[in-house]
Amino acid sequence: MTMADVPLDQLKSDIVEVGRRLYARGFVASNDGNITIRIAEDRLLTTPASVSKGFMTPEMMVVVDLDGKKVEGVRNASSELKMHLEVYRQRPDVKAVVHAHPALATGFAVAGIPLDRAVLPEVIFTLGSIPIADYATPSTLELPNAVRQYIKAHDALLLANHGALAVGTDVFAAYYKMETIEHFAKISLTARLLGGERLISQEEVLRLHNLRGHYGIASPAPICLDDDMTRGAESATDATCQVVRSPDVPGARLVPDPASGVAFGPRDRTAGADEEIRLTYRELAALIEDAVQKLR
Repeated sequence: MTMADVPLDQLKSDIVEVGRRLYARGFVASNDGNITIRIAEDRLLTTPASVSKGFMTPEMMVVVDLDGKKVEGVRNASSELKMHLEVYRQRPDVKAVVHAHPALATGFAVAGIPLDRAVLPEVIFTLGSIPIADYATPSTLELPNAVRQYIKAHDALLLANHGALAVGTDVFAAYYKMETIEHFAKISLTARLLGGERLISQEEVLRLHNLRGHYGIASPAPICLDDDMTRGAESATDATCQVVRSPDVPGARLVPDPASGVAFGPRDRTAGADEEIRLTYRELAALIEDAVQKLR
């Protein structure tokens, strides 16, 4: 079924439902975020400006052409429509775009940390990697220009100091990818707070990548591996593949992140010269008691 086969009223209701979910999960606050659906080759359905995504109604939606000019609707279209229009220009396969500000993923965007390390098989399957588009002033032409560099190769992006963007074959597919972005950010942050991430090795990443086709998971570009954990997130030119940070350790499936300089326990000595020694409270108390006895 194509978008043209779905009644316009249903698509409006779908946007309302996705907006409600974004708001309920705290992915947006106040009037943040925007949602669009391609309803024809030259028409988009978009959320209105200055309305909370949690309290929209179907009649608030606006129809615009591919130049952003309003064709139908009482309200004005979202102020960040330019970014959505650029996505549709670059990706004819995309039928819906969701932009939101999920707190943890946006935290990574503010810190300048892309979500591109090989941590979760599910993310490698569905998104490959999630780079960061350069900072751009919202609602200006800078933003679509920043997004253009990555959108041909990625279905999900972080926007520097701004939020996240996800695309899909329908509005729910785009929304679910937004959920994956935030879930990935939450797990990555938790792992780093607990001492560091164990990364999936290059051999395993390639195995997972090859399974994409077996399960019918489409991707806009292939995965390209990069075990240089200190290099920049992407090249300055348009991305042609999804860069996944993954160490090349033949025969291994999980490897401590060599960039963290952190070991994963007292017996794990593979993290490098800058590793830290982690002790339990009991081990530390025993060392202190032994040192006191020697002083006596």
